[in-house]
Amino acid sequence: MSERELERYLQRVSDRWPVEHAWVSGPHDGQHAYVVIFVSSRFDGVPWLERVRQAGALWDAAEMGGAADVHCYTPVELERKRAQLPAVAATVNSGRDLCASRPSQQA
Repeated sequence: MSERELERYLQRVSDRWPVEHAWVSGPHDGQHAYVVIFVSSRFDGVPWLERVRQAGALWDAAEMGGAADVHCYTPVELERKRAQLPAVAATVNSGRDLCASRPSQQA
């Protein structure tokens, strides 16, 4: 996956919701897709499926080198999902932190 395309994807999602945290991992260990996790307080009140569909539609599989399993959570939801879904826990614990090198964005 191209660094530039990954930054552009993060920006497209951030244009819709102020992203507080974002991670990507994979595909590996039998996965067929990248796992991408976005965390935003602004997801609160937005139906989960709507968030995932919008963020997923912004992913360009041809440019990124594969499909993505996109997760969009509020901070509270993320903590619950980390305990419930091994792929989410693994991505947060050892995936690439996409926001680490970005300037802080205020909502």
